[in-house]
Amino acid sequence: GIVLVAINPYEQLPIYEQDVIYAYSGQNMGDMDPHIFAVAEEAYKQMARDEKNQSIIVSGESGAGKTVSAKYAMRFFATVGGSASETNIEAKVLASSPIMEAIGNAKTTRNDNSSRFGKYIQIGFDKRYHIIGANMRTYLLEKSRVVFQAEDERNYHIFYQLCASASLPEFKELALSKYLCF
Repeated sequence: GIVLVAINPYEQLPIYEQDVIYAYSGQNMGDMDPHIFAVAEEAYKQMARDEKNQSIIVSGESGAGKTVSAKYAMRFFATVGGSASETNIEAKVLASSPIMEAIGNAKTTRNDNSSRFGKYIQIGFDKRYHIIGANMRTYLLEKSRVVFQAEDERNYHIFYQLCASASLPEFKELALSKYLCF
């Protein structure tokens, strides 16, 4: 299959704007510079041409920009599928509640808010190849972090949030004080 190596510049660049999406839309792989939009366009075209499911696997180390790359691919699908303004699918699929982030994110040596979740995102299209829905399943990648952290790393944020909240009146009602931080 197609492999794209992307490097996280840790800053916003003007290479993910709407006009760039339109520039890659309808192009053949290799006609333009390598880009997440080129990979998304190829998957979109093959889905439409072959009427078969397609997969894009985004992999990398902590802080590599996997979640951001997935957002860009979804933005591409929503735009070329005519769904961007109607559904704002990117925001709906990837909107994580603060509770999910607290439970699944931790401080690593490379990233202060690193997601410890793996994500499987399934996007549904209708017969006209417009997005009609999406589903995101998450699974915890590093259960070991609950009992062990490497030097200069932190456990899941939820533990520190619970400790910081231990003196609040609403926390006392949960009767967790004897189990945490004391």
